[in-house]
Amino acid sequence: MLFDTMTEAIGHTPLVRLRLGADRDVEVYAKLELQNPFAMKDRVARHIVQEARRLGVLQPGAPVIESSSGTMALGVALVGRSLGHPVHIVTDPRIDPVTLAKLRALGCEVHIVQAMTSHGWQSARLERLEELMRDLPGAFWPQQYANPDNPGAYRTLAAELLADLGPFDTLVGAVGSGGSLCGSARALKESLPGLRVVGVDCVGSALFGQPDVPQRLQSGLGNSLLPKNLDRPLVDEVHWLNDHEAFAASWDLAREQQIFAGNTSGSVYRVLGGLAAEAAPGTRIVGIFPDRGDRYADTVYSEEHWAGHRLEELPVNPAPEAVAPGETALAWSRMPLQRPQELRRHLLFVESNTTGTGMLALGLARELDTVPVLLTNDPARYAGLQETGCEVIVCDTNSQPELRRTVQERFRREELAGVTTTSDFYVPAVASLARWLGLPGNPEEAVARCRDKAGLRRTLHRAGVRQPRFEVVTEAAGVAAAVTRIGLPCVVKPVDDSGSTNVLLCADEPTATAQAERILAITTNVRGMPTARAVLVEEYLDAPEYSVEMFTWDGGTECVGITAKSVTGAPHFVEHRHLFPADLPAPVAQEITETVRSALDAAGIRLGATHTEVRLTAEGAAVIEINPRLAGGMIPELIRLASGVRLLEQQLRVALGLPPRLKPDHHGHAGIQFLLAPQDGVLAAVEGTEQAAAVEGVETVTVTAAPGRPVHRPRSAADRLGHVIARHDSGQDVTRALDTARDRLRIVTD
Repeated sequence: MLFDTMTEAIGHTPLVRLRLGADRDVEVYAKLELQNPFAMKDRVARHIVQEARRLGVLQPGAPVIESSSGTMALGVALVGRSLGHPVHIVTDPRIDPVTLAKLRALGCEVHIVQAMTSHGWQSARLERLEELMRDLPGAFWPQQYANPDNPGAYRTLAAELLADLGPFDTLVGAVGSGGSLCGSARALKESLPGLRVVGVDCVGSALFGQPDVPQRLQSGLGNSLLPKNLDRPLVDEVHWLNDHEAFAASWDLAREQQIFAGNTSGSVYRVLGGLAAEAAPGTRIVGIFPDRGDRYADTVYSEEHWAGHRLEELPVNPAPEAVAPGETALAWSRMPLQRPQELRRHLLFVESNTTGTGMLALGLARELDTVPVLLTNDPARYAGLQETGCEVIVCDTNSQPELRRTVQERFRREELAGVTTTSDFYVPAVASLARWLGLPGNPEEAVARCRDKAGLRRTLHRAGVRQPRFEVVTEAAGVAAAVTRIGLPCVVKPVDDSGSTNVLLCADEPTATAQAERILAITTNVRGMPTARAVLVEEYLDAPEYSVEMFTWDGGTECVGITAKSVTGAPHFVEHRHLFPADLPAPVAQEITETVRSALDAAGIRLGATHTEVRLTAEGAAVIEINPRLAGGMIPELIRLASGVRLLEQQLRVALGLPPRLKPDHHGHAGIQFLLAPQDGVLAAVEGTEQAAAVEGVETVTVTAAPGRPVHRPRSAADRLGHVIARHDSGQDVTRALDTARDRLRIVTD
């Protein structure tokens, strides 16, 4: 295999079958991460540094600083120097001479602290690191114990295992930062949901409820604190070995399998042997072997070191002894793990829509045994937020680095159950966070494709999905040619906005050009995000409009229902009435559903709710746009009233990795009538609300606009002033109730 740089050579490590269990038809494999250029942490260093560069957190040529005396230092040195960064390693006198020589040979500046501080060598190193961060502007610190890019690095390891071996039953790995085992297991469980995960720890480590013994001699696993990247609910069982057992196992690994490795690999080897001895024939077990034995020549492989620490006096168990929670492990022991009772799982919401469903979703999160958390740059935007009782974290939600920093500082990984949003604008941010954290979500490229209406048009065109003819222009001068190709009337709209904002039906080329100029002049949207500065000029399909609510889960896509929509007259397209379910013949509904399913497949949507708008032309359904999120405009509430299916709950369930519950418990009809100002002015009052609420079938009458607000004839969804919701057994009765209630309401303007 040919690589252009050493960074590219990271990974692609061998998978070797061990002789353990062969006589019982049990397959045991060692993933030799020790065959990376330096060791397993090379993967972590590469992923963290490359992600920091991609996000702009690490600028070209800026320093990289790490506190480490082991393989993470070597990985950072390898990757940082390969990519042209000065690398500073902070360590202490305990660093082994082989590692120190390698770091200096690679061109690193090594800072060796000379004295312990308040919390020993670790605090002394961190204090020196903080000094360097102050002294070196733009310096980047990988923070391997807290940065989710550490476990995220092991997606490549998981992919290699699946490619080389295919399905297997058990994964075994040592636990230190939590990155390798948790990251590999999380990625593997996407393909192998029944995978059994076994963690290997050392006696005297506090990771899984044992008392901390700082004098333990093993390195590369164990910890005195809970690292933020450790996700204990992922681990089904944990084994502990004392120093004697771990060191002896390393010798056995070399003698029996000819693998010269560190004590982490030795410990994993011992546990693999125990599991193989009890496994059923046909079982496949994989262990991760992190690093070579070179660094341990003066410790694990030194008889003088053994004697100096009286290791032979420690007890040895020939097989793991079962321990219960609260019992102390002194020699090889095992315990099944369950979710810690004190662990609170949080569901993150990145912003919300402002139409009501967002606040409802925050309340529903509690029903699913999670703590709702809203990440927002402006809490005042949301009416009713305080009443939800959710945790609110204020941060720059328009910045992916800031979102990541906020989440990383506030939460341990095991405290996070899911991430979602009810806002169009933040679906890409959620997809990125979900991928970063290893939580359920859609592919980033799929949601980005849907949010970019021009990109979606091109994708659907390649897939042969029916849609309007279109042209994309980035300068107003290009509109005339686009209009000539598309024809008149045409629709001119931004490629990346929402809620019918700046969508205009144009009857002539000057109007189209003027509308394009208005759109291109907008540099930020209503949420303060930079706009794409591009315009769609597309064919106007004068046909009935519908939206199709779909849920994608576990490789399939199910249609929840189709909503009939009424829009205001030209030149604007503001939806003023929704009726669910749409009154359509079954073959027509099926044709619409299949068109949308093809569009979702082409776009790459893999999980959760989608809200697709279509027009039903004489040639069949044509896709107008795909929204990779739950419908807004209270459509979820209409579906709940008509069928009992709570779409908001289902969105939260899939964000938590739970299957949606889409089977209706009754069949009825529901509709919504939005309140719109008949003329420009200032809202004085909305009269007749009590009379409208008294109409048979009306569920709610809601006024969202306060007196004194400037209003005008509708140009977008933001111009709605409130709504009436009705339900009944028949669609005709719903329409009658909405008409009657609308007629009893009077919008008074000054």
